[in-house]
Amino acid sequence: MAFTLVNERSNEVENLYLTRVVELEKALLEIDYNLAKNQLNDQHLGSARMKLKAIDPMLRYLDPVAYKLVNGPLPVEWETEVFEKWEPPYQRIGGGLTLMQIEFQEDQPDAKKIAEYLRLALKGIANLKSDSVVLTQSKPWVGHFSNRLFLLNLASIYTTGFENPNPELILPELLLTLLKQQEYYLVFNKKFPQQAFTSQYLTLYQQSIQYVASQKNYDEFNSFVWIKDFVNPLFALQQEQIRTYKLISKNLQDYSLNLEATSIFSKNLYNGLSPKGVFQPVQDTAVLNRLATFGRNLFFDPIMSGNLKRSCASCHSPAMAFTDNTVATALQFNFNGVLPRNAPSLLNASYNHLAMIDGHLISLQKQVEEVSTNPIEMGGNKELILKYLQSVDAYKKELAFAAKQTPSYPKPEFQHVASAITLFYTKHNKAVSSFDNMMNQKIAEDALVVKGFNLFMSKSQCATCHFLPIFNGVKPPYTNSEFEVLGTPDDTIYASISADSGRYNIYPSPQSLHAFRTPTLRNISKTAPYMHNGVFKNLNQVMEFYNNGGGVGHGLVVPNQTLSADSIGLSNNEVLAIIAFMKSLDEELSIDPKPASLPISSKKVLNSRKPGGEY
Repeated sequence: MAFTLVNERSNEVENLYLTRVVELEKALLEIDYNLAKNQLNDQHLGSARMKLKAIDPMLRYLDPVAYKLVNGPLPVEWETEVFEKWEPPYQRIGGGLTLMQIEFQEDQPDAKKIAEYLRLALKGIANLKSDSVVLTQSKPWVGHFSNRLFLLNLASIYTTGFENPNPELILPELLLTLLKQQEYYLVFNKKFPQQAFTSQYLTLYQQSIQYVASQKNYDEFNSFVWIKDFVNPLFALQQEQIRTYKLISKNLQDYSLNLEATSIFSKNLYNGLSPKGVFQPVQDTAVLNRLATFGRNLFFDPIMSGNLKRSCASCHSPAMAFTDNTVATALQFNFNGVLPRNAPSLLNASYNHLAMIDGHLISLQKQVEEVSTNPIEMGGNKELILKYLQSVDAYKKELAFAAKQTPSYPKPEFQHVASAITLFYTKHNKAVSSFDNMMNQKIAEDALVVKGFNLFMSKSQCATCHFLPIFNGVKPPYTNSEFEVLGTPDDTIYASISADSGRYNIYPSPQSLHAFRTPTLRNISKTAPYMHNGVFKNLNQVMEFYNNGGGVGHGLVVPNQTLSADSIGLSNNEVLAIIAFMKSLDEELSIDPKPASLPISSKKVLNSRKPGGEY
């Protein structure tokens, strides 16, 4: 789109957007010119990145697919978004500035790769200049909802090095982005005075700019203060503005976010997998509590298994943060060896968009069904389980009550059972940690925790995979679950990589071999052993693994490892600080003790079962 067309537009918001996109395009063409003359240097790339940062918040929001062409973090990425619940994942090609810069920093840069990344970036720019994207600037909801995503990214990716390979540029780019977004606010307020960013918001935003401008270098940047005193309060004000103006988003990127959340560290910030399952239409709290109580009884009852000796609680003990920290992997149902994977905690499981560590299920209820009927896990049969439950008067009554809540499913079905169980264990999702309370300014901050969090967000690079507030692999706008290849070993002497192919078994690709969904770090001190195979017994072993470059850093051959193979160089004191931070994510959990007894069945063969199971 030519400059003359930009200037002919009467809408100042559209004009600002297009002007900045065209400036970015010019900077990319300047790279093309210098690449052709073999004169490309860091200054050309840095200049283009600054042009990108001037419009970055809007580009990410309006067209995330085109944005990945302009500034993708990976050359190839498999999308595993919330939409995978309706369609298979698909491959997206990344290009643009971050990949160009990474390649340019190699000892022998590949000019052909840089040229291809540049071609993709220019293709993305063409998409971002299309009328269908530009004209959305005429809608006030776009300004506020895109700004909400911007604030979430300020807290999670803009200061972590997630898409900037040069730490020295993180703060300058952050400051420029803040200043350019402030200019956008002024133009937006002039265009939409009835939906303007409030003076209270703009005052705090100006203070946030002053804070970043006062920071001397990235190594000393206090991410804790930055988020606690500025970003999180700004987010609360932004949410209030959206509610006050009664704005409604038409962008699928807002699919998961909850408009009622008043803090980034609210446990209702976004919606992932449904805890309610078939009971989704039910709103009555008393009814939901009764269904959850039914689910609790089933959770501890080995009537769910094929031999009446194993319950859900056998491997997911509430007393052990809904996992089993006594073994690396549990016994198989038939005692013929052990299970291939460690039992993950069920706490905060609904804050993913895919269930199971390889992401092969799309609901928590399907997870209950699969585990209950898996011949090496619980060995049950859905029809037989329902028959057994009907033989217990107390369960028969609750099944009838459950079916009554679902007119579309008027007869008791296994999905009523599965949904009651997920209602039970997900009630613990509301628990908060001391770190949440620090961020929400409810308790005083702990100096060691603050130090650990700042290291977590910067030097250690942990936050490039574990995104707040759940510290799992779901990043803003919280619509996808990320998978990483770490090179997890089969043992602690690093003789070989774990043979588990992970995500590759679900959707084979070179990128997915040995890939696993990034789990939450909440309650991590309670959920040992660690990794998908339980290979590490304590957090010190985990930190040693990461500090020294994962599998590749320990001598294993893992061509597609996504974790940097370079040593991070954390000192012992820094490791202790990061562990202190992770322990501050332990939540204030209530323990559900196993029942003293189980309800009697009319079938005598069922009445020998023991609460919680036998193994």
